[in-house]
Amino acid sequence: MTGSTKYIFVTGGVTSSLGKGIISASLAKLLQARGFTVTIQKLDPYINVDPGTLNPYEHGECFVTDDGAETDLDLGHYERFLDIPTSQANNVTTGRIYQNVIRKEREGAYLGKTVQVIPHITDEIKRHIQALGRKGIYDFVITEVGGTVGDIESLPYVEAIRQLRWEKGRDCLVIHLTLLPFLGTTGELKTKPTQHSVKELLSLGVQPDVLVCRTEHAMGPGLKDKIALFCNVDAKAVVESRDAETIYDVPLLMQEEGLDEVVLEKLGIQGSPVADLDQWKDFLRRYKNPEGEVRICLVGKYVELKDAYKSIKEALEHAGAENETRVQIKWVHSEKLTPRNVQKQLGGAQGILVAPGFGHRGIDGKIEAIHFAREQGIPFLGICLGMQCAVIEFGRNVLGLSAANSTEMDADAKDPVIDIMEAQKSVVDKGGTMRLGAYPCALTEGSIARRVYGRKQVNERHRHRYEFNNAYLERYHQGGMVASGVNPKSKLVEIVELKDHPWFVGVQFHPEYRSTVASPHPLFVAFVKAASSHGTGVQAGIEGKVKAEN
Repeated sequence: MTGSTKYIFVTGGVTSSLGKGIISASLAKLLQARGFTVTIQKLDPYINVDPGTLNPYEHGECFVTDDGAETDLDLGHYERFLDIPTSQANNVTTGRIYQNVIRKEREGAYLGKTVQVIPHITDEIKRHIQALGRKGIYDFVITEVGGTVGDIESLPYVEAIRQLRWEKGRDCLVIHLTLLPFLGTTGELKTKPTQHSVKELLSLGVQPDVLVCRTEHAMGPGLKDKIALFCNVDAKAVVESRDAETIYDVPLLMQEEGLDEVVLEKLGIQGSPVADLDQWKDFLRRYKNPEGEVRICLVGKYVELKDAYKSIKEALEHAGAENETRVQIKWVHSEKLTPRNVQKQLGGAQGILVAPGFGHRGIDGKIEAIHFAREQGIPFLGICLGMQCAVIEFGRNVLGLSAANSTEMDADAKDPVIDIMEAQKSVVDKGGTMRLGAYPCALTEGSIARRVYGRKQVNERHRHRYEFNNAYLERYHQGGMVASGVNPKSKLVEIVELKDHPWFVGVQFHPEYRSTVASPHPLFVAFVKAASSHGTGVQAGIEGKVKAEN
């Protein structure tokens, strides 16, 4: 333990999307590997209360925590790196800050005072920042501030940081992430944008303690000294962050640059052990040096925006490393998938994953992909809407329910095999009102799910309004699609499987949210393994047939 909780702030300058989340997670991993307890939170400057109502094109994936918080996708990075669950407290938005302040004002909490940005908004921000630290279980609370320094939306957050630094003294530290652009015409990295970014931060009363400089090329001799001189930081506190092959290389690169050592020194912490990253290095070894390769088609309607399926992509890669197999993902746009081109699009797949989503756009393509996977015996994993589409496809093409549909797509469906949950029928507001968070699921003896998980009951995270209509459950069971996972209290169908198929699983929940580097999710591990075996089995079958004919 470090005594009092230390607060580390990570801000960004010059441009957005520099990777503050990855740097925050990497530093947290290094500190954790030294034996410290660490958590990370994200402060988002947008006025939405949470990203739950944001279009993926606006904000990428919406990550969901155990306690049902709809959060920024960076929380997924935090969990994947640290293997520790996050919560509602780990993601705060301007919308929630103002919502809380206005609610308190209406309740009379401010005793008739004029409510202002300073001190009321900044006090609310500081309260949220310190909420995790007050639990007394964390040595470090790392706070990533969204946006770029200089944005008008970020000003209250920077002011809150200034106040906390003044209040907490050496228990506070600021890391500023900037960009060193490379000019091809002169063949050099330019430091001026970084100088201006730090100057902007200084104008707001915050002096960064550490500068992390994103760069495509190695920093030449003297460049760190130059930046240190103009930005009022120690030369050893100027850290180079070169573009990495994968995000999982970043902790090792930051360790080489001594980021954790500089942070500990500036916070007055001595005598901690060297970071033990053996398990992390072993993951990277398996990830980068696979023994085989497997082709997975990921079918969704946001495939041109990879961040919309960030957790799924990472979960597949975790599973690939666990199987010592490189996962080659082919991104297939469900809206462009038709009966005429399905063979061309999916013909080479060893596994097909149909992604989650909302709304009717791209549904026909998802159903077509599932039809192909079922008939061709290709291992299949359907997540949330992907599971619901599997139910619809089976109803239409196996059970003879030609009008089978979800009431999300057709409110007057003749055969509503997927229907809105009873508790959702009276819901009017969209934000934060779905079935969210972790719920138990009892697994059927002898099922794929029971074999994969190796236990009778699991807890998985959800984000949905529609469910399998249990009025059709017996008919599906008799037809060959069984419910292998059921919520023990509500009897909601959580998992469906096909009896006569090599590996066909649809889940109502989101297993991707629980996959981490240290603990790859068993469903993804089993899916990748089945896909690898499928390819081998097909090839072996062809070779055997050729030998028999000869």
